Amino acid sequence: MTFQHVLAVVPVSDIDRASSWYSSFFGRTADNNPMPVLLEWQVTDHGWVQVIVDDERAGSGMLNLAVDDLERQLAELVTRGVVPGEVVEANKDVRLSTMKDPDGNAITLIGGFRVNY
Repeated sequence: MTFQHVLAVVPVSDIDRASSWYSSFFGRTADNNPMPVLLEWQVTDHGWVQVIVDDERAGSGMLNLAVDDLERQLAELVTRGVVPGEVVEANKDVRLSTMKDPDGNAITLIGGFRVNY
């Protein structure tokens, strides 16, 4: 089986409110709006984040994104009005900061991520 893209899905209750928050989070508006209840941001060459209205699952999502410079990314988020969580030392020099979107979905930025440990 060959995969062309990976799409992470985050369930929300209000697409307009989510659009505002995720646009601030990503620093730009959605790359795609294929239907009224779905927004998409391309975050890597073949990786996408989909934000979709799903009232039953809204607030139960978890999205982990590895970043190149955790402190710089967190500082940038603050300038865009996003409040990041405390930086937590995980293991093997990996550090995490988790924030919540308006529905309570956990969005975690990971610093120090690597493919092999």
